[in-house]
Formats: sequence, C-alpha cells, structure tokens
Amino acid sequence: MMWARLTVGAGASGLGLRAAGDGLLRFVGAGCAGRRQQQSRAASTETALKKTPLFDFHREQGGKMVEFAGWSMPVQYKDSHIASHMHTREHCSIFDVSHMLQTNIHGKDRVKFMESLVVADIAELKDNQGTLTLFTNEKGGIIDDLIVTKTDQGYLYVVSNAGCADKDSAHMKARLAEFKYAGFDVDLEFLDCALIAVQGPTMSQVLQAGLKEDLSKLTFMTSVLATVFGVPDCRVTRCGYTGEDGVEISVPESRVVELTEKLLTNSEVKLAGLGARDSLRLEAGLCLYGNDIDETTTPVEATLVWTIGKRRRQAKDFPGADIIVPQIKAKTARKRVGLVSTGPPVRQHTPILSPDGKVIGEVTSGCPSPCLKKNIAMGYVDAAFAKNGTAIQVEVRKKAVPATVSKMPFVPTKYYTG
Repeated sequence: MMWARLTVGAGASGLGLRAAGDGLLRFVGAGCAGRRQQQSRAASTETALKKTPLFDFHREQGGKMVEFAGWSMPVQYKDSHIASHMHTREHCSIFDVSHMLQTNIHGKDRVKFMESLVVADIAELKDNQGTLTLFTNEKGGIIDDLIVTKTDQGYLYVVSNAGCADKDSAHMKARLAEFKYAGFDVDLEFLDCALIAVQGPTMSQVLQAGLKEDLSKLTFMTSVLATVFGVPDCRVTRCGYTGEDGVEISVPESRVVELTEKLLTNSEVKLAGLGARDSLRLEAGLCLYGNDIDETTTPVEATLVWTIGKRRRQAKDFPGADIIVPQIKAKTARKRVGLVSTGPPVRQHTPILSPDGKVIGEVTSGCPSPCLKKNIAMGYVDAAFAKNGTAIQVEVRKKAVPATVSKMPFVPTKYYTG
C-alpha cells in the first residue's frame, strides 16, 4: 500500500538516512568531527520517535532503524537492499506497516459519510471487498490515497498513510462533526492494532499453513477476519504495495511479535525494510504520496481516473468534482508517466527535457530497477510528450541523458484474481 514521503533521520548507529532523489535510501556518515554530536542527536531523536509494536523485534533481528514519517522504522536488515528486493520478487517477505493509520467507521450512515470524502463508489462494494481511493479537496487536489474495505461486520475498515495520519484523522473528524450536527448516524474508531504486509509469490503457501480459510477464495482486494497461526481477531486483506501477490494482516498489538516469529519459521520468509519496499513499489508503478501525488495534483493528472466511480462522476458529488470531472474529457496540461533510461540514476526533481532541450516536466520518483537492470522513474510531463514510446531526455548532473516514456508497471504485477 501507499507510503508517506521519506524524511531525513538518524538511527542509534549515528548514521543518517537520506531519501535520495532516485528513490533509494542512502546512509550518510556523520564525519569524524561531528560524529559524537550526531550520535547524541540520534539518541535523542530516536527517543522522540514513535515506535511500532515490532520495534524491539526489529533491533533484535539486526534492523537498521531510521526516521520515517515520525516513526522509527527499519530500512533494511542484514541482507542488502537489492537482495531483499529480489527475495520479495522470488519468495516472500514481511514488512512492518504498523505506522499506518487504521480506522473503523461505524453507523448506518457510514457509506454516505465516506463518500462525502472520497472519489470511490463505496456503496457498490460487496461485503468484504475493498478499493483504492482518494481523499480530495475542493480544488481537486489529492489529500491522501487510502484503501477502504466494506466489511460484513457492519463497519468500513480504512487504511491510510502514516505521513498523513494527523491530517487524515483531522479531516475525518471535521466531517464527522458536520454529519453528527446534521443528525446522521456515524462514528470513528482509530485502531491500535499492528499491521504487517506479507508479500511475494510464495505468500499463499506460507500463510495457508496457518489458516483454516481457503486462500484460493480470497482474491485481490478482498478481506476476511481470521485466526492466523493461532492468533485470533486478525483481519487479512489480499493487497499490498509491491506488485506481488500478498496480504496485509491487521493483528492485535500484543500478538504481532508472536505471529511474525511463526511466519519466519518458514525458510521462504525473510524480513524486509523501507529500502526494498520503495524500489518494489516503483517497479510496480505505484505512487508514493508526497512525491508522486499531493494536494497540487488531481486524479486525472496522476492517471488515477480509474479510482473515480462511474456513479460518482455522473453525480459529481465528491470534493473537487467540478474541477476533476471536466478534466476527464478535456484532458490536462500535464500527465504522470513512466520513464526508462540508462547511465546515471534519475533522481527526484530531475528536470525532464524535450528532444530539443526544453524543460517539459520533472521526475517525482526514480531508482535503478533491481529486476530490469536499468533506471526507472515516474514524473509529470507536458501532455504532448506523454505517449508511451516518446523519446525525451532527463537532465542528470547538468547533462542531457536519453530517456523513453514507458508504460507502467515497469515489472508486471502478479495480483491474485482467482
């Protein structure tokens, strides 16, 4: 699923993390003169950071902890970033995503409430079916991306980005006050549960050993309450942020270490961190909130029109609809595209140039692809240059480097649809 913008932080080792413009996470040393001072700052920073229920477990497993959206999170473990990336593509990895905001929405007017905030047709979802959707503002900008699941337990289950947690919760609370004042029946419940993502082609055989439910019947973007390896009250949703088959498991905080340890007894499974997760999501062509989408981009510019329900388009009853819906037919001046290049890596904020050297856009995410062995990126370009196969250039270290507009995902996705 969707992640917040990567920020600069420091772990207990005294090393900082730089979210480089190419999307890969870089460790930068403090230098001899400033190392003691930085170690002191690192210790105080780590004390101030929020910690997931797996924090101690990460450190015991050799996790390199960094700041991410106000949380102390593992960027990688003993394996290299590339090895962890490829292990996820070929086997199965566990990612801690407990920092993300999990919310249950209760009450008979819960669907009406949610549809007042997002672009999706929540009413049309079947029981235990979910969808990726967007919080939008009145100017048509994207406040956040999120997954909403219509459970058969009488509530909506919502997962949204860690970096937008305060903004999202305030946004929902403000609308809740309006709905309450108008006499509607709706309530918010912010969950304290942990959340782990189990991703990779062997996920199903790994997880099935601990489930009585038949995973072959749990298709992409569907969800079930289950006991997983003896841990009750887990919500298992078939989704993820890697492009691979996978699930996200919401689990009681007090049992998440136990569940993670049980999953790791299978030799197929390894722990993975933020570094691998970022390159995996980029290969899958998935947006990172704060980089590739934000409140200045509309769903049409971001090529996320598919998230807007047909009924919602016709009714124009979601925030920003008066701006967004006309863009669907009229098109937009710019568009999010994929890019492929060779040579030096393409970094965030890299200018995108026309063949004659004119600036036509900017890269929002980029990294060398571990699977493709070439540079991949996404960014926004003038609409005239957005067609797949268009030859363009990117400015790297003040030099123009040939690039090609490419279809996304860069690596084919393997979501399980039955």
